[in-house]
Amino acid sequence: MTIAKKIGEMMERGSWIRRMFEEGNRLKAIHGARNVFDFTLGNPILPPPPRVQEALAKFAGGSPAEGHGYMGNAGLADVRAAVAAYHESLYGLGFEGGHVVMTTGAGGGMNVLLKALLDPGDEVIIIVPYFPEYLFYIDNHGGKAVLAPCGPGFGLDAAAVASRVTARTKAVIICSPNNPTGAVYDAASLERLGRALEEKEREHGTEIYLVNDEPYRKIIFDGAPFPSPLPHCRRTVVVTSHSKDFSIPGERIGYVAVNPRMPDCARLVNAMTFTNRVLGFVNAPALWQRVAGACQEASVDVGWYQEKRDLFCDALAAMGYEIVRPGGTFYIFPRTPDHDDIEFVRRAGELRLLVVPGSGFGLPGYFRIATCMSDNDTIRRSLPLFEKLIRGYGR
Repeated sequence: MTIAKKIGEMMERGSWIRRMFEEGNRLKAIHGARNVFDFTLGNPILPPPPRVQEALAKFAGGSPAEGHGYMGNAGLADVRAAVAAYHESLYGLGFEGGHVVMTTGAGGGMNVLLKALLDPGDEVIIIVPYFPEYLFYIDNHGGKAVLAPCGPGFGLDAAAVASRVTARTKAVIICSPNNPTGAVYDAASLERLGRALEEKEREHGTEIYLVNDEPYRKIIFDGAPFPSPLPHCRRTVVVTSHSKDFSIPGERIGYVAVNPRMPDCARLVNAMTFTNRVLGFVNAPALWQRVAGACQEASVDVGWYQEKRDLFCDALAAMGYEIVRPGGTFYIFPRTPDHDDIEFVRRAGELRLLVVPGSGFGLPGYFRIATCMSDNDTIRRSLPLFEKLIRGYGR
């Protein structure tokens, strides 16, 4: 069968995450699920919060005549208003329903936004290590990805980002809390980045949008606050989903929210409303829009994930793995004992440990662990294998 050459090439270099997940399924069929330690896919398995389950039952049991039809492409007005009110309670920037577009998850939201912003050849800066789908999302809409390194401890290096801005730069995508590192960017770094982008706008006479991909915004540990880029850059756009905080990644519900201080922000919202339709999403699922509107403050138990972070980080660090303790998400991103992360992952697979190489996120020499397992016993039983693995490197 003939498929597009470009798509064939993309498939060949496709996601390491999915590749390792499929390898896990193969090994489980051979050895049994209990004997394979699969830490590849960030697939939440906690039940949705009670409030979300109650809202779903309520709206699913309503009259079919009430709200399963077409709607405005930006989403239900009352839901958009509820999302805006939640943001206004957090940031006080003047959010209203007209600043929000409901989308089919963060992936749908990112494509809707980039379709609205990019002309062919426009550049989008992303931070290494990055969520690999960004490369494809940018390419979908004729853009060019430009890579900028992270700072120490996987932090945000505003100067490194600014040094890569050109007259063709249309957007900078950040991800905080970060996939794959778990880093949470601090307010001071976000303020420096906001100032730097405004200086570059004046230098080039352009508009540069700061996009935060933040589906892990509520998965933050140690009681720390979430520093949002919204107060620090007037062209900030938030793209998010409820996959993680509601623990419903298969339902694909999210939204894009634009900073009310953005000049002519209504034009961007109108553009995204249009691209939501022409990309084929039409609108986000009506049922889950209603649930989201009723449950903006709901979240899964973050302590459940923090417990797993602590168990893993304490044990691996004691073995000799170099780890930056993540501030959020359900990922850990240790350094491999040598620079060859692909070989490390191969050796891990021989022990039936499944992790994702850092090369899949643009940063060789590291590997990602996802801690979305049902109990701590899985972690504990895997630890002797992680120790055997690093001992094989003479550590």
